[in-house]
Amino acid sequence: MLRLGIVGLPNVGKSTLFNALTSSKAALAENYPFSTVEPNIGVVAVPDRRLDQLFELARPKKKVPAVVEFVDIAGLVRGAAEGEGLGNQFLSHIREVDAVVHVIRSFDDPDVVHVMGPVDPVRDHDVVTSELALADLGVVERRLEKARKTARAGDKEAQAELALLDRVVDELNAGRGAREAGESEATVQALQRLGLLTAKPVLYAVNVGEDDLASGGGPRLAALRAATQAHHEDADIVLFSARFEAELGDLSPAERQEYLAAAGVAEPGLDRLIHAGYHLLGLETFFTVGDDEVRAWTMHGGDTAFAAAGKIHSDFQRGFIRAETVAFEDFVTAGSYKAARERGVVRSEGREYVVRDGDILLFRFNV
Repeated sequence: MLRLGIVGLPNVGKSTLFNALTSSKAALAENYPFSTVEPNIGVVAVPDRRLDQLFELARPKKKVPAVVEFVDIAGLVRGAAEGEGLGNQFLSHIREVDAVVHVIRSFDDPDVVHVMGPVDPVRDHDVVTSELALADLGVVERRLEKARKTARAGDKEAQAELALLDRVVDELNAGRGAREAGESEATVQALQRLGLLTAKPVLYAVNVGEDDLASGGGPRLAALRAATQAHHEDADIVLFSARFEAELGDLSPAERQEYLAAAGVAEPGLDRLIHAGYHLLGLETFFTVGDDEVRAWTMHGGDTAFAAAGKIHSDFQRGFIRAETVAFEDFVTAGSYKAARERGVVRSEGREYVVRDGDILLFRFNV
């Protein structure tokens, strides 16, 4: 299951976003720092219209979506790397997530104070990035001491690690993330094994006023985009309004569509945020359709049928024989498995078949 950590300075809308995501009041949304101390955790269904279509066609007993786990982490302040505020707790909780959703405030509200004064998304981005970089710098410097000793003894792995860590130090001292030092998939994985905070993938959720939703965020967002590019970050930026999303959650489906249209947006920001998280981590979806349930499963792009079988149950993988596969569009056109077979669009694939996003799979196995 995908695990996303919601981080940011206090009073930027993190807890309001979490409440809207989980349709709960689990996270206090109060106008003071550190209203969230222990991380709140919420499991959220991944919005996917394809699953709804399959459910309408197959009419099984239940529909089971893929899910994302969101972790609402206490607000960070300047000096967190040295333990200011709830710094140590904040940093330890980030280490446990797959990717970081950095919430940045870009709305004006005199009733909601900003802990650092005027609203300035670029400053807030730089503060959080710098604090994470400082925390990582301490980890890397300790690791460097060990690597230098081993490398001097002629250990080739230690020499390669030393070269990587030297690049990481350069990036961190420049205020950028350790992920910028990852020149290949292998080095990126090595950085992640070190538990570095800035090695984690990041996307930005910019909390704007309702009037800015349709306009694209205005000059503040343009400045933030320029700042992330200056840091060599190739990160998605998702616009949302926490207040708008909270109001949206209280409406019926029909009212929700009217409300979205009136605001000039095609879909809720929360949906866009989840989809951006999938894109960030290279995740895709396959489906299973049966009499009891239709279900969406999360996989990594490029996963094989054998890997997909293991997502469902270890027995499917252990006794794998083949995967009967049909593309989503072909299934919908046919209307059922039976009709799809009659049309000749159901294929029999082996364990090395690379599953495509939207594939519907039926596994044959024997244990």
